Amino acid sequence: MTNLADRPNSARGDRRREQLVETGIALLDEQGWPGVTTRAVAERAGTNPGLIHYHFGGLPGLHAAIFRRATDLVVNPLVEEFLGADDERAALAALADLLPRTAGEGPTRLAAELIVGATRDPALGAVLRDELRQARERIADRLGRSHPDWPPARSIGITTLVVAAIDGLMLHYMIDGELPVAEVLAVAEQLLPGEDG
Repeated sequence: MTNLADRPNSARGDRRREQLVETGIALLDEQGWPGVTTRAVAERAGTNPGLIHYHFGGLPGLHAAIFRRATDLVVNPLVEEFLGADDERAALAALADLLPRTAGEGPTRLAAELIVGATRDPALGAVLRDELRQARERIADRLGRSHPDWPPARSIGITTLVVAAIDGLMLHYMIDGELPVAEVLAVAEQLLPGEDG
């Protein structure tokens, strides 16, 4: 078998590869992992199933590429929202606005499928673990800069708790659109340090 890393890249090949990943993302969002088959992706993309083997080494390679892209679509916007906020209260307000917009579609459905995929496939689990670690490190670094008097362990602990809470809120909100998000975030805001730090 040819090593995929040794294959020459072409603009056409890159576009086809991108098309297959985007098609896989759409199927994942609509049908979950069971719907992301070689045949379904090839049919939806209007291409030959053999190209999935050529570009990805088979379905597991395509699943890994889809998983990485879905992780990027789910994790990075939330991290950027938090990093772009003026302070923790502004980040909570952004989250209050973000949850209703994502419930049951796009990032929320993909987040649920990422967790399912990560629990079933150790290789996919390693990708999600690494992405979440990087996200926590970025947020903890921001908290550390905002609160230089905090020991690093506090920034890391708060970040881990916040990221886990966001994951839980997203999943619960996907299941129950009447989840009292405003009340949850009001309690979270009470846990934040006072305006003076």
